Amino acid sequence: MMNDDIKKACDVMQAGGLILYPTDTIWGIGCDATNPQAVQKVFDLKQRADNKALLVLLDSPSKLDFYVSEVPDIAWDLIEMSLEPLTIIYSQGRNLASNLISSDGSIGIRITKEEFSKSLCEHFRKPIVSTSANISGMPSPANFSEISEEIRRGVDYIVRFRQEDTSKAAPSHILKLGAGGLVKIIR
Repeated sequence: MMNDDIKKACDVMQAGGLILYPTDTIWGIGCDATNPQAVQKVFDLKQRADNKALLVLLDSPSKLDFYVSEVPDIAWDLIEMSLEPLTIIYSQGRNLASNLISSDGSIGIRITKEEFSKSLCEHFRKPIVSTSANISGMPSPANFSEISEEIRRGVDYIVRFRQEDTSKAAPSHILKLGAGGLVKIIR
């Protein structure tokens, strides 16, 4: 079932559509992070202001250099040592949809180690948007059963893998890396 889900999800994202999928944290709304029209659909579905950043998932730290102008040395250590999902906000994103990069040029990226989302990223071969599967301002769903009908109806494909999992997932930790090795804890 997982391989079938991955193929269908990749086909939908390639065509500019939205998916609902399990990640290394909570369920997420995803799309091709290089497609500005798809990214706009995510903002519209979440009823979220365009200036509120979305993060992206990658399957390997080796891909960071292509999407970030300069990866601070500390980032490599943080990624390697982190035992829990960690989103890092880098100061200069690139090669991504322009409406995905914050007005200050920053971008949040998480290297996923979870089986499904890692495999999805590997097969899609591009970064994938990952944002909580909720309307902005509403609580983030801890598992699939908590995702609203409005969100479910608003995507083009819902991954079947892990829908029955009722364990409570939590969002990732978020760190912002600045000049001179500055580390700011966001969440």
